[in-house]
Amino acid sequence: MQRRVVVTGLGLVSAVGNTAPEVWNNLLAAKSGIATITHFDTTNFPVTFAAEVKNFDPLKFIDKKEARKMGRFIHLALAATHEAMESSGLKVTPEIGDRVGVFIGSGIGGFDVIEREHSNMLQGGPRRISPFFIPATIINLAAGQVSIRYGAKGPNEATATACTTSAHAIGDAYRIIERNDADVMIAGGSEAAITPMGIGGFAAMRALSTRNDDPAHACRPFDRDRDGFVCGEGSGILILEELEHAKARGAKILAEIIGYGMSADAYHITGMPEDGDGCCRAMQHALKSAKIEPHQVDYVNAHATSTSLGDVVESKAMQRLFGEHATSGKLMISSTKSMTGHLLGGAGGLEAGITILALINQTAPPTANLDNPDPDCVLNYVPNTPQKAPMHIALSNSFGFGGTNGSLIFRRWE
Repeated sequence: MQRRVVVTGLGLVSAVGNTAPEVWNNLLAAKSGIATITHFDTTNFPVTFAAEVKNFDPLKFIDKKEARKMGRFIHLALAATHEAMESSGLKVTPEIGDRVGVFIGSGIGGFDVIEREHSNMLQGGPRRISPFFIPATIINLAAGQVSIRYGAKGPNEATATACTTSAHAIGDAYRIIERNDADVMIAGGSEAAITPMGIGGFAAMRALSTRNDDPAHACRPFDRDRDGFVCGEGSGILILEELEHAKARGAKILAEIIGYGMSADAYHITGMPEDGDGCCRAMQHALKSAKIEPHQVDYVNAHATSTSLGDVVESKAMQRLFGEHATSGKLMISSTKSMTGHLLGGAGGLEAGITILALINQTAPPTANLDNPDPDCVLNYVPNTPQKAPMHIALSNSFGFGGTNGSLIFRRWE
């Protein structure tokens, strides 16, 4: 018998809030977290804004001495995990530690520490490099630090699949529980790439919006005036648990994860095939995994990053897969990146959490700044104002550089 997997906790840190309730309330108010960069001096940079996490103090969650040994992406992951664990009520005792695992990924890891330590080396030679440089930066140390903190001795892994990282981490963790290799998984992702090299690198690719005079309205998924994505930072962590294990300890169940699909475009390092084939197949695989039909999906949290090609490709893929269910407007679709920015490897974790909150609250959050819809994007993207409607099943999409795709499906718990 296939083991069922439920979500019993979630923690979110983003530019629109440092807790899940704060994130949700600000999304419903269509409040943007995108503003002028404060992390570094943007003089001479072509892009001067991003979606920074605000008023974040890692010392609320981490001892000062330990915090100095970690990159910012680890700080953010530990903060989101703290909220997720608190909301789940889970206590990892020695008796269950071997059955509790951690899958937390990052697309880039400790860019901030890499840049700082490189500067130290240039100024003072290799002796100036911190002994904690490597463990502060490598991607698996978010999962490692969470494991150490909570005594989670089960499967431990870090995905690094660009912007699909968190979706893959959650989906792979779901399958770990399904096949009885663990009873609980702490899963998601974290990113902190708002650094000189991070912003400079994406700007050099001409991937970013350059709307420096109006940051709050810069991210415009599905809008004809969109001009690129906005870099964001943050973390999204879910506590996944085998259903009977959750019931036995009286856990509050937030949602059930019922499907996961993956695919590759096999096309281009940054571009997508115009017919949306890879995106469509990831969603199809997720539907097959969930044993449901396309018309049963009520809401999609789209990957849509506000790029000229990507939004159209994803829209076409959804139109192709969902057919009349989508073109009639029955299927609600939104891109919350319009407010949170694009968290890169952390996006799927944040957006999976938002998708679960949409099911709990029976409300689709809006796509902000959608004032002039692209004529090639003709579906119901929940423009600017949330839409309240019955929701039973929701899907979250993540697509990454290299053509790696992931889709997660959640069912409302009743």
